[in-house]
Amino acid sequence: MARDLNRHECIGRLGQDPELKYMADGKAVVNISVACGESWKDKHGQKQEKTEWIRYVAFDKLAEIMGQYLKKGSKVYLDGKLTTRKWTDQNGVERYSTEIVANNMQMLDSRGDNASQGAQQPQGRPQQPQGQNAYPTQGHAPPQQGYPQQGAPQYDQGIPDDDIPFYG
Repeated sequence: MARDLNRHECIGRLGQDPELKYMADGKAVVNISVACGESWKDKHGQKQEKTEWIRYVAFDKLAEIMGQYLKKGSKVYLDGKLTTRKWTDQNGVERYSTEIVANNMQMLDSRGDNASQGAQQPQGRPQQPQGQNAYPTQGHAPPQQGYPQQGAPQYDQGIPDDDIPFYG
């Protein structure tokens, strides 16, 4: 039996601020779009460039970290698996979305670089969330159908510094 592999790795920059939402069951979900560029010289010696925009989704604690610490322009390493999900739009039409479900993320900007892009950096150790569902349960399994569009509960978004995946 052949062994299959569904893995995607990317180093790129966020095209906009992360969209952090919470599902009906309280689990965090974040959507981001990452620009991955490449450049080369064509046969005439002219520099050519191409940018691919890649949609990522993350769940649970990783989603909360990404929502709190990433901003437009942040440089990140991401890895995950390609998935396609089926959902129904407001008009009752079935639609499909293809995206990468992130399993790991490393922030590649130094804290100073991120601050120079307008991101606000936390000062000191953030407060731990309080309450029963302050952090959603672990696991990265997406729902089989579309994501419920619920408003985000007002949880404290504090995450211990030890859990922030800075690179280097």
